[in-house]
Amino acid sequence: MGTEVELKLGFPASAMAELKRHPLITGAERAARAVTLTSTYFDTPQQDLAAARVSVRTRKQGRRLLQTVKGDAASSSGLSVRPEWEQVFRGTFDFAAVDDEAVRAILDRHAGALEPIFVTEFRRETFRCVPREDASLLIMIDHGTITAAGRSSPICEVELELEQGRAQDLLDLATALARDVPLRPVNESKAARGLRLLHDEALKPLRAGPSPIRPGDSPLGAFRRIAQDCLDQCQANANGAAADHAPEFVHQIRVSLRRLRSALKLFEPALSPDWVTRWSTEFSNAADQLGEARDIDVLHEELIVPILADPLSPADVRELNAAVMAARDRARKHVQACMEAPEQGHRMLAFAAELAGLSANPLDSSADLSAFARLQLDFLRKRARKRWRKAKGGDIAELHALRISLKKLRYAIEFFSPLFPRKALKRFNAKLARAQEHLGYLNDVEVGNRRMRQWAGDSATLQGAAAFVAGWHCAVAAQVRQQVLPEIAAVLEGKFPWRRA
Repeated sequence: MGTEVELKLGFPASAMAELKRHPLITGAERAARAVTLTSTYFDTPQQDLAAARVSVRTRKQGRRLLQTVKGDAASSSGLSVRPEWEQVFRGTFDFAAVDDEAVRAILDRHAGALEPIFVTEFRRETFRCVPREDASLLIMIDHGTITAAGRSSPICEVELELEQGRAQDLLDLATALARDVPLRPVNESKAARGLRLLHDEALKPLRAGPSPIRPGDSPLGAFRRIAQDCLDQCQANANGAAADHAPEFVHQIRVSLRRLRSALKLFEPALSPDWVTRWSTEFSNAADQLGEARDIDVLHEELIVPILADPLSPADVRELNAAVMAARDRARKHVQACMEAPEQGHRMLAFAAELAGLSANPLDSSADLSAFARLQLDFLRKRARKRWRKAKGGDIAELHALRISLKKLRYAIEFFSPLFPRKALKRFNAKLARAQEHLGYLNDVEVGNRRMRQWAGDSATLQGAAAFVAGWHCAVAAQVRQQVLPEIAAVLEGKFPWRRA
């Protein structure tokens, strides 16, 4: 059995020439002649191998025909470590060399039902990079197509494969390449892409999943798991946004960046304060670049769409809506430019490389994670109560600060959820989320009214429409404002789920 350690990066076809001109490519040894590789992937009609996270393919390279079996692998920041078994293919499948009993059993069970399900064909150029004496990395540039069920999808990838050295060397090389070329980490294998194409499934926005931490983790270990989970969410949605400009991908990127910033502050006692400050600023700036489009989407859906649905709404509101749509189109073009810039992938790869290299401090080696979590949650609850007291006067800026404080507490509870009673935490967090949603509506109304007046400019017609929208939401906003502070007080008083364990 061999072990494949590789890091996969995607890039737009328009960046191919730029990539090949990169000094790390031009200065590398050409490890092999450029070749066209045609691979046929096999599975049962019910995709039993895919369900078991096993892939089987044959690959034609010149006159050679190889059989390759690959096992399950976790992939993060484009980096994967997976078992593989490769041998010459002589016309029938032979799995005798597969020495993993579980994988071998799956293959033997389904060998008679295997059939071709999709094909990849791409041109590969291979270079060897030797960053130091005891490290050797292959750089493989692939350009071609995946074909399945009469549909095709482009392949435009760089695979960095470890011949000798450490996985950290792959991250360092990827970060260096991405500084100048718009590369983005890709966790999805060609096999997984082929299956999506076979079923005609588009990429879907990835939302935050359950917390990955474990009760036995140290604070630093827990932070690593959480930060990597946030990175994977960000990267998956960045890849989705590159293929489909649906606004939900961008929204989930911003959510992942907020979660990263919350995690950095939450675990700051176990980290370097300067490192936390630097990356908090980086992620804040990245989120701000994407914020305008999301803000306009929310404004449109929350404030204008409900009025447009009313048949008695004045025509002037539709004219104002057209101005909002024009502003949204401009903002989305800006987002697209940001997503295509090298900074997007470089930021994520640089953070992943530094995350992998973090070392523990004295606090981390002696701290109990549950005790650490309780202290941090108590601090965030007290800060939220302080914000609540300041917001009692109804000032919109203080209400917004309270909303942010509640959001940080909610993220922290989600991160630490494996440590405490789940049902109690879930009920508590649901109340926080509801209060946060109400505060968000008040902020949307305030910001939206201001923005609409700006878009209306000197037009009396549009100014009148903006005033109509503000008036339409005025009664609802007043009711929400009256209810939300008592609602929050009820949540922040009394016992807390993390103190019941």
